Formats: sequence, C-alpha cells, structure tokens
Amino acid sequence: MTGSSRYVAGLRAVEQLIGSDHARISKLYAEYQSANPRIEAIIAQANARGIEIQAANRARLQQISGESRHQGIVAEIVRSSVMDEAGLRTLVENRLSGESSPPLLLLVLDGIQDPHNLGACLRTAEAAGVHAVVAPRHGAAGLGPTVSKVAAGAAECLPFASVPNLGRVLGWLDEYGVRCVGTSDEADHSLFDCNLTGPLALVMGREESGISKGVLARCHELVALPMLGSVSSLNVSVASGVCLYETLRQRAAARPASN
Repeated sequence: MTGSSRYVAGLRAVEQLIGSDHARISKLYAEYQSANPRIEAIIAQANARGIEIQAANRARLQQISGESRHQGIVAEIVRSSVMDEAGLRTLVENRLSGESSPPLLLLVLDGIQDPHNLGACLRTAEAAGVHAVVAPRHGAAGLGPTVSKVAAGAAECLPFASVPNLGRVLGWLDEYGVRCVGTSDEADHSLFDCNLTGPLALVMGREESGISKGVLARCHELVALPMLGSVSSLNVSVASGVCLYETLRQRAAARPASN
C-alpha cells in the first residue's frame, strides 16, 4: 500500500479524526476568525498535536475539499491507499493465526452505489469492530470526500480492501475456514437463527438488486432480517448495522464468563 493525501471536511468528521490515534493529519485548513467554539476546540487540539494550521476563506475551503458544506474546517490527511487483495489476504492470515480474539469479522459490500450508504456502512463497521471492509474495484462507490464525511472518521482508520473479484475472495476465505453469510429477502432462515460466533464474512448486497449471483453462490448460508411492517426491505447501511450488532451480541453471549 502506498501513501496519499485526501481531504475530509465537516465538523463531526474532523472532530473524529483529531481525536483518533490512527488518522495521520498533515494539515488543518480553518475558516478565518471563526467564532464557532467547535472550530476553536479543533484548532486547540491540532496545536497540541503539532499539526500545521492554515487559515482559509470559505471559497478556498470549498476548492480544497470539493465540498460546499465544509462547515469552516477541512483536514488534509495522509493514509495508506486502498488495500489490494494481497494485503487483505495478509490481514486475514494474521487474524486467523494463533488465538485471535475476537474472531475475524469482515464486512463484504457487493457493489454499493451510493457514497452516503458506503460512508454509513463504514461508520457502523468501525464501531462494531470489523477488521476490514471488502468491496469490488469496479461498479461500486469508492472512498472519497462524501464517504469520509458520512463515515465521520471511520474511512481513515478502518482497513478497506478493493478487489477485482469478490467471488474469488470468498473462495479463498472458505479455504481458510471463514464462513460467508449473505443477506437476502428470499432466504428461508432468520438472521437470529444463524451462528455468527466464529470467523465470519458478512455479505451485503447492492441497493435494489441485492447480492449478485456469482457472489451468492459462494455464500455458505443466506439469512433474512425479520420484517414485521409493511416495508419489504431496509436500507443497506441499516441492515448492515442490524447484522453486525447481532454478531456482536452472539459473540458476547458465547464468551466464557470471567471469574
């Protein structure tokens, strides 16, 4: 993986970054003479960390970030580039070697189109302790300013793997003993009846069309979320959150009680 500069705009996203030990902020751009106490607090934290701060007007902030709603603050970050398949394999092998706790947890996003959905998925995945998010290289939203803003800092510290063939990745995950569980409205089994306690790749489908046939064929089990109301499905980021936190609940329940 190689290093590259990216820009993150917005108060919430920059607050998360400035408080993270993982994000590498190289420079902070702040609005001239802002009276916003949140911006003042961010600048104080940046000063304490020795981060370079440059004053800029609103037009300059929009030019830098590509965001009209930058809220007067933009962070320039240096992060590793998107992980490739070889890097993902190394991450998986390291997590599976020895007694890793908690067990490996991957979120596989099969062609999410909306950057807002991708950002929301990343935010929930980071909060739920996912070890990496995996997405196809083509035909899907990639990391960018909108994703970073919605993810509120998660996009800068959560490993993100962009791969040419999701089916192939699920194939070698199977060889490593990682169960691949896909979500489908047509599945016969409920999410709550599925064992999610071991090494797991949770597969979520594209908006509207769901998981593609090739990826679906690689899943060991398909599960559905119980729908008791009149709507037929949930937004992919909401469904991801439900699945990830059911996984956490099961894993917590399965842990031996400490003395």
